Formats: sequence, structure tokens, C-alpha cells
Amino acid sequence: MVDKKSLNKLLLSDERMYPIIDRKEMTPESIWLKIQAPEVAKTCKAGQFVILRSNEKGERIPLTLADWNQEEGWVSVIFQKVGASTYELAEYKAGDNLLDCVGPLGIPTHSENAGNTVVIGGGLGIAIATPVARAYKQAGNHTEVIIGARKAELLFNVEEIESFADKLHICTDDGSAGRKGFVTGVLQDMIDSGKDIGTVFCVGPPIMMMFVAKITEANNIKTIASINTIMLDGTGMCGACRVTVGGETKFACVDGPDFDAHEIDWEEMMARLSAYKEEEREAMFDYREQEKECQNNKKGEVNE
Repeated sequence: MVDKKSLNKLLLSDERMYPIIDRKEMTPESIWLKIQAPEVAKTCKAGQFVILRSNEKGERIPLTLADWNQEEGWVSVIFQKVGASTYELAEYKAGDNLLDCVGPLGIPTHSENAGNTVVIGGGLGIAIATPVARAYKQAGNHTEVIIGARKAELLFNVEEIESFADKLHICTDDGSAGRKGFVTGVLQDMIDSGKDIGTVFCVGPPIMMMFVAKITEANNIKTIASINTIMLDGTGMCGACRVTVGGETKFACVDGPDFDAHEIDWEEMMARLSAYKEEEREAMFDYREQEKECQNNKKGEVNE
């Protein structure tokens, strides 16, 4: 019989962990991690996600796949530093190990026979829009991509998207890159010009996706939204990621993350995303206090 101490040692050994192969800052707010995870990489498809956990006490963080390589056995994710857990994850460097990398999870994006396709990525959603747009293009669809951010320094993957998309439209809130305005303005102009659009895929801030859905519903254009709800186990058991779609309760982790954007109850979804704001603020406060304590301890060690 394996004793508890030996079992813990086995579970936490490097063989059971996931090395970070590479890391870089995509923007001042976003981090890219390349993770060695051969079993996960084997079956990855566009639109799916993984759940990462940095250590034993770490929060489970669901992140949609940015890229993967089955032969080399790695996956990559891009995440934004918004709370205690993502700030902590951002501290990890190449050579460090993650405790968990579970996946691929969720239903892949259906990209076949989509017709003329417009893929829209807002903010961090550009990370997901990139492999999804590539999948649409590889499936034989004419694919145009619209990406948007608050300002130029928050844009990324521009050259990568340009390498495969039939056309890339860029917009920023402040006009520092591309067109000044929102992604919805570009989409509306495309529709007003009489462009034949078979499918719109959108991913990004919920409020952006909601307004994309309003525009396309008024013009009878099929629209898919990739949503990022509150999530825990990622396998459909806890129900934390529930969302109302077409009047029925769906789980984003196993029924999605892609849903018919015209049938999502956006107001309910956005309300649920705000349910733990106070707890998130407290966690961030505790994280910053711990960081201050660590910095003070380091200063003390230097002065000794």
C-alpha cells in the first residue's frame, strides 16, 4: 500500500505537472503561455478550452485555446490579468510547472458549410477568434475578421490573422489603430453595403456580443457566440456555468461554449458574471497585501 506522503509526492512530481515552455506579454494586460501537455494537445480543436490550476491552492481557471501542436505536444493560452488568480498565473515563467492542465473541454466550433463568414473578436476575444477564424477558412469558407480593442497597444495577433484571413478589419475605441469606433460599426457597414454573410461568429465582452446579436438578428444572419461564464469543474456536474439559451438551461462547459447568439439571455448572463464581484475584490486586496509583504521581506533580507 502506498502511504499518504508517498502518494502526495507522486501526485506533485514533475511527471504529473505541466511545464511552461515559453511565456510572453502580448499586451500590457495580456499574457501568452505555451504549455507542454501532450495528452491534451492530441485532440484539440478550435473553440475548445482548458482549465489551468497553478498550484494546490490555486483557483481553476478556464481558458479557451489560442493554439496547439499535436506533434510537439503543446497548447497555448492567452489570458488577461484581471483578478488575483490571473495575476498570480502571470508571475509564472518559462521553466515553471503548472499543477493542472485539463482538456480539451467543450464542443469545438462547427466551421463546415458556414458560407461567407465574419469572425469578430473584441479585446481578449482576439485570442479565441484567431484559431476559430483559421478553422472557418480551412473548412473552405470565405472568412473576414473584425478585431477591436480600446487602443492600439491592446491589439495582438494582427500579422497572424492577416496571413490566412481573406480580409482583416481593425478598429479601436480611440482611433489609435484602424477605424475609430466599435466592431459593431464595421459589421453594420458590411451589412449595409449588401455583403452576403452566411455566418457571424463573435467572442469578447458580453455587451459587445449582445449588440452584435441584435444587429444580426435584425438582418436574419446566423450568429454564434463563444461565451465565458463563471465555471468550476468544467464537466457539467456543478452547474456554475449555466446559461439560459432559447428558454432552456444549458451548461457552457459541456453544451458550449458556442451558442446561438440570438437565443442567449444576455441580461441574465451578465448579471451572473457580476455575482461575485465583492469576493473578487477581497481576493485581489488579499493578493496585493501578500505581494507587499513579500516585497518588504525581500527588502529586509537585502538590508541584513
